[in-house]
Amino acid sequence: MSFQLPKKDCSLCPRLLRFREENRQKYPHYHNGPVEPFGSLSAEILVVGMAPGLNGANQTNRPFTNDYAGDVLYPALKKAGFARGNYGRKKDDGFELINVRVTNAVRCVPPQNKVTGDETKACAPFLSGEIAAMPNLKIILSLGTVSHNAVLRVLGYRQADYKFAHGAVHRLAKHNLLLVDSYHTSRYNINTGVLTYEMFDTVVLKLRYLLESSCQK
Repeated sequence: MSFQLPKKDCSLCPRLLRFREENRQKYPHYHNGPVEPFGSLSAEILVVGMAPGLNGANQTNRPFTNDYAGDVLYPALKKAGFARGNYGRKKDDGFELINVRVTNAVRCVPPQNKVTGDETKACAPFLSGEIAAMPNLKIILSLGTVSHNAVLRVLGYRQADYKFAHGAVHRLAKHNLLLVDSYHTSRYNINTGVLTYEMFDTVVLKLRYLLESSCQK
C-alpha cells in the first residue's frame, strides 16, 4: 500500500506555515518543509518522534539527523543491529537502517520545539497512512508522550487505557501491534538525567527481544 506524504508547501497548520516562511528567509539553504521519513516501508519496526528540530531534520530532511536526539537514537539502533554504516549527521552519510523506519508525529518544525494538539491532529492522516502502508509492521517505538498519544489516536485507542511509561510495552490487540514507550532522546532529557544512554540502549534491545519472541510464536 502507498501513502501520501505532505507536500513541500503544506498549509494545514498556520503557525507552522508562518514559522516555515520565517525560516526560509533566515536559512534559505535548509530543507524548510515537511520532513520525509527514513527507512523502508517493509520494516517491522516504526520509530515515531515528536517533530523535526530547527537545525536538525528541518535542515537535512531526514528525521533526527544533525540533531542531538539523533546522536542518541542512531548509534543505539546500530549497536542493536538495526543499522549499518556510520551516522554522519547528514542525509547522504550512507547510514542505513535495517528493519526500522523513523518518522515523526508532526512533520514540520515547530517554534520552541513544541507542537499543539491541533497540529498533531492535522498531521494525523500522514501518520495513519504510513502505519497502514507498512505490511510487516510489528512494533512501534514512541519517543515521548506526544508520539505515544498520537499513535494511540490514529489507531483508535483510548489514551486512558495505555498510560505512557518509559520502557512500557502495550499490546494493541486490534492491530496485532506492540507499542513500546521511551523518553525522548532529546538533549534536555539526557542532560537532566531523565534518560541515560544505558536506559535507551535497554529499550532498543527490548525491541530485538520482542521481535525474536514474535517470530518464535
